Amino acid sequence: MEHASHPDIVKRLKRAHGHLAGVIAMIEEGRPCVDLAQQLHAVESAITNAKRVLIQDHMEHCLGHGMENGAKSASDALAEFKTLAKYL
Repeated sequence: MEHASHPDIVKRLKRAHGHLAGVIAMIEEGRPCVDLAQQLHAVESAITNAKRVLIQDHMEHCLGHGMENGAKSASDALAEFKTLAKYL
């Protein structure tokens, strides 16, 4: 199921992918470790933000609207939320 946030998440992940490719090139060029750590932090932040948006969107649309529309029972939604919580 595609959500309104998915195109934004794809953009974030593509940006992270570009940063990661840059880090690999920097390692191959022998760049300083401080520069590498900074760029790896940028990759990590981009992925973390994409994950956060995905999980929040899923909780709102799939869990919230699923319960409102009767597509998910409260116990099913709670079980799914517990599974998601370990990724937060």
